[in-house]
Formats: sequence, structure tokens, C-alpha cells
Amino acid sequence: MGQDKLTVGLIYGGKSGEHEVSLQTAFAVSQAFNYDKYELLPFYIDKQGKWSVGGKLSAPFSALEELKLESGAGDTAAAMSLLFGKLSTGESAIDVAFPLLHGTNGEDGTIQGLFEMADLPYVGAGVLASAAGMDKVIMKKLFAEAGLAQCKYCYFTASEWERASHTLVQGIEDELGYPCFVKPANLGSSVGISKARTRDELMNSIAIALRYDVKVIVEEFVDAREVEVGVLGNDEPLPSVPGEIVSSGEYYDYQAKYLDGKSQMLIPAPLDPELAERIRDLAVKAFKAISGSGLCRADFFVRKADQAIWINEVNTMPGFTPFSMYPLLWRETGVSYETLLDRLIGLALERYEARQNLEFESGVL
Repeated sequence: MGQDKLTVGLIYGGKSGEHEVSLQTAFAVSQAFNYDKYELLPFYIDKQGKWSVGGKLSAPFSALEELKLESGAGDTAAAMSLLFGKLSTGESAIDVAFPLLHGTNGEDGTIQGLFEMADLPYVGAGVLASAAGMDKVIMKKLFAEAGLAQCKYCYFTASEWERASHTLVQGIEDELGYPCFVKPANLGSSVGISKARTRDELMNSIAIALRYDVKVIVEEFVDAREVEVGVLGNDEPLPSVPGEIVSSGEYYDYQAKYLDGKSQMLIPAPLDPELAERIRDLAVKAFKAISGSGLCRADFFVRKADQAIWINEVNTMPGFTPFSMYPLLWRETGVSYETLLDRLIGLALERYEARQNLEFESGVL
């Protein structure tokens, strides 16, 4: 660590269903870093959860396959000893951790807790915000408490479903009606989500969602435009221009999001200026409602009937390739991909410093 360059631990892959997306993101980030300022230390987590650590990079990966670190990489024990170096030797192998993990074990607070234990600054949301941002039910409760308007929803656990499926179905039909959307409570990237138009479809959709999580959320259908805003910052977060998703499918599912390339992103969204400004304000409010830090993407519904703005969800580790919504929103707001990486690392270090001072003060008492 004696050089002027910052060593960034890039952590990617993971056990989640979004493993491949994470690799694409890490590849793109490695291409965009300014290697005069940073060197990268790659940590790859395979689909079984095993870690590998490579050597320091002073140039980008040249091919996606290289990210899997097969030749001469250290194993999980080597990766952990580097991450926890500050505690064992007093010397830290990395100056800041940059998790590029989506979904389970990546943006749900799990790995954030690991970084906290290792006394490392890290990019993005903390443990609480990550966990709240991953659990759609907890997130909705926090939004409600913050006074943010949202669609009607019901939720239940797998054991409640086993015990009282008939009652739950009746409740969903009375409260929400058809069509409705069924989602696993904890999963990103639209995996396991389906639209139910009848009772049979509802039962089938719930069975699918329960393959991915032990808690399911069912939401009313909203005939609305889908508008998204990037938020960047810690205590004084800034919103990007809004963007609109015009989906190729009936709704923005995994296929539309990643595979068919037909969904359009309109940036900036064609909204009247006052409406756009209200959505940007609400994005910051949503970020604060979950105690966000670093970054998040806030997703809204703008109801076609009356232009009502409803929060849908926030994503604390949004897709981050140069073609993903979050970086494109910021590019249109005047912040390039490379500058965005700089800002995020700066925010990680700033948050770490602020918390260090707190802990030091408490030690004096």
C-alpha cells in the first residue's frame, strides 16, 4: 500500500441467479478504471460460493473468461486472509472493496457485513439498507412509513401458504383482483416473477415464486409507465434525470431485461418538467427511507389514468455495465462512467471515515 495508487478489491460472481450479469459488470468496470489512479485485485466467487483471488491488475481483463481466475488463483482461505489482512497483520491488501454482486449474498447485506467485520471501506449501501432493499416487504413498509405512495400488496411465508392457501387466495382476490404480479420477496433481476390473470395462474405463479424464496409478495396490477432515477451520494444524495423503460413484453421481465434486447430505455424520460422534478425528489426520499449510501436506482410507476407517482422499488446494486440504466442515467446527467466509478469510491471512503470518527469518540466515553 506504499504507492499512491488505491487498490480496489473487485468482488464479483456469486451464488445468485445473477452470476453471469455480475461477470459482465466486473468486466465492464475493469475496462473503465483509470489505472494511473487505481490497481484492481480481483475476487471471484463461483456458483457454489467458493472464492478465488487473482494477482493485482494494472490493465483491464482482456476476455470475460479471464474473470474466473482459474490459473494460479488463491483459494477461499487466501481470499479471506487478504480481505482480513488489516486485522491480522495491520496491513490492508485493499484500500476499498467494490462488490459487483447482484441478488442473494451480494446486495442483501451479507457481504456488506463481511466488509464491516474486516474493517474495510466498501462501495454502496451498508448492511441495513442492503437487506431492506433486497426484501421487498420490508422495503414497502419503510416506504409507507416515509409517506411514499405505492401499489396495494399482500405477502405471506411458505409455511403460511401451506397452512392457509385457500384463505390467502381469497384475500388476494378481494384485495388486489386480477391481473396481479407474484414475486419472491428477496430476489433481483425479475427472476421468479410472473403475472397471474386467473386463480389457476395465481396458484402456479406462487409455486414458482416459492422455488426462489420462503416469502412471497403479490402486488396489484398498475397500468403505468415505468420511470427510473439514479441516486448518487451519502448524506446529501443527488438524483439523475429520470429514464423510462418501454418494455418489449407485457411487463419488464428477465427476458425483456437481459435477453431479447427489444426493451427501450428513453433517457431522459419524456415527462413534463414538473412531473420529472417530483419524481427526482421522491427518488431521494426513497433512498433516505432505506438509509441508502453510495448509490441506488429508484423505480417508479406513473399511473396513466392520473399521472399519480408510485414508488415500485429501489435497487441498491443496480446493473452497472455501461449499457445499464443506472450509468446511462448519470451519463445523460453529465457524469461519465469513469467519473461515476471515481465518485463511488470517494463516497465509500468518505462514509468509512465518518464512521471511524464515531467509533473513536465512543471509545473515549
